[in-house]
This record gives sequence, C-alpha cells and structure tokens, in this order.
Amino acid sequence: MQVVQLSDPHIDYRFPQKAAAFARAVAHVNTMPALPDAVILTGDCTEHARPDEYALFRELLGALRVPAFLVPGNHDDRAALLDLFPPQPGHLPGFMQYAAEDFPLRLIGLDTHRPGHGGGELDGTRLDWLEARLREAPGRPTLLFMHHPPVRTGLDVMDGMDLRGREALCDLLLEHPQVLRVATGHLHMSLTARFAHTTVMTCPGTDATLHPDLQRPAQLVVQRQPPMCLLHHWTPETGLNSFTQVIAPAPWHPLFDGERWHDFDRPNGAHAAH
Repeated sequence: MQVVQLSDPHIDYRFPQKAAAFARAVAHVNTMPALPDAVILTGDCTEHARPDEYALFRELLGALRVPAFLVPGNHDDRAALLDLFPPQPGHLPGFMQYAAEDFPLRLIGLDTHRPGHGGGELDGTRLDWLEARLREAPGRPTLLFMHHPPVRTGLDVMDGMDLRGREALCDLLLEHPQVLRVATGHLHMSLTARFAHTTVMTCPGTDATLHPDLQRPAQLVVQRQPPMCLLHHWTPETGLNSFTQVIAPAPWHPLFDGERWHDFDRPNGAHAAH
C-alpha cells in the first residue's frame, strides 16, 4: 500500500501562487508511475478559512485520482471542513476524527484543532476514542495522521504552538505497537523524531519547505526550499517505510529496468556500467 502525504497548502485569496503550488502537488500525485492508494492531508487547508478559499481548495483537491483523507489544522474551521467533507462512518461526533478501514494499512485521522489557538489539543474525549479504535484491531498495522506534531522541535516559536495532551498520547501509544508511524504537518519542515515506541514524521508544505536555523531558537530564521511531500509505503515484508519527494515538474526516469542500469545524466540515454 502507498499513501502520499500532503500538508499545509494554506490556500489564500491574497496569494494565488499558493493555490498554484497545491495544483502542482495534486498533479505530482496524479502522474506518479504507480498511483498511490490514498492521499492524507494533514491540515491548514486554507489560510483564513474563508468560503471562497475552501471552495478553491475543494476544486483543486477534486482533481486527485485517488481518495483523500483530511484532518484540520490551526488555520482551518472544523465545521466548514465537516460540511465540505462529510465524516467517515464511525467518526467521533463533533470532530473530524475517524478511521479509514478499507486498506491493508489502517489510517486513523486525529483532530488536534483547538479553536482560537495556534497550538493543538488531544483531550480526554479524543484520546478515549483513539484508545477504543486501537483496542478494536491490535493486530492491524496502523498509521496515525494529524496536524500538530507531539514532539518538541527546539524552535521557540513552533514549540509555543505545540500539542496539549502529547504525554497522554505517548502513554497510550506505548500500549499499542501496531501504530507504525505518526504523520503530521504544521511545521512546514521535515522532522523525524522518536515518540513512544514509534516514529513521528512531519511533512513540509506544498508551496515550500522551510529549513530552520537552530542556532537562533528564539527567532524563526528559515531558508525557503522546494516543496515536498512524503510517500509512506507498506508491505507485510518491509513494514512501513517513508520516503521524501520533491514536488517538481521533472519527468520520471527508469534508472533500473529489472535487467540493467540506465544513467539519465548521460546524453542520448546511454547506458552506464554498474
């Protein structure tokens, strides 16, 4: 099973380039040599949660050739998203929190939205629901996805918008080794960290990746780099592996065709000896 993770498109009525960047991300998914089974989108779909921004977001997302599963971010409006994208059966009432059960890798979306705040929250209601879902299927490999990462980054600005309830989430996941990955957004950066028994990965934004200056944690000094997405690939033999992909208008090249290696840096498709 293959799952592409996109995050933080921040569709903004003032900056049409953000919508254009999200359209490129959708095109990237649609032109992959093997279409993924699903896309997960880890929040901040729009910048201001305006109806016109959500209408454009839904239009662009509608071009995807595979199912998409969303959770809200701190810039989103939960009620607006629930209206646009009706919740899955068995969702937590009042929240955009649900499990997608139709795949060999179970996908569970967690709603960390905390209205009026940049930071997120997983309170007792949301964690109790998650515990019940995990107890239902202790043998099923599971990927959790949500907006706010449950780990500290060392960047003061980002850690000021962190996740309430992360300690309780950690305790819960220690009891459920079937959770193979926690996939999040929010940072617009690529971060990999240990959490409970598993791994947290943050997905960069669809319009840019931010590279932080960790020598100045009190400031948010960043370098703007190309947009990226994550590709989560699961098989019974390999388990869950996660790859980082640049979202760019570059063609796919056969580097190895099953019998021989090709060198796409050489002119006229010359073959390289390996």
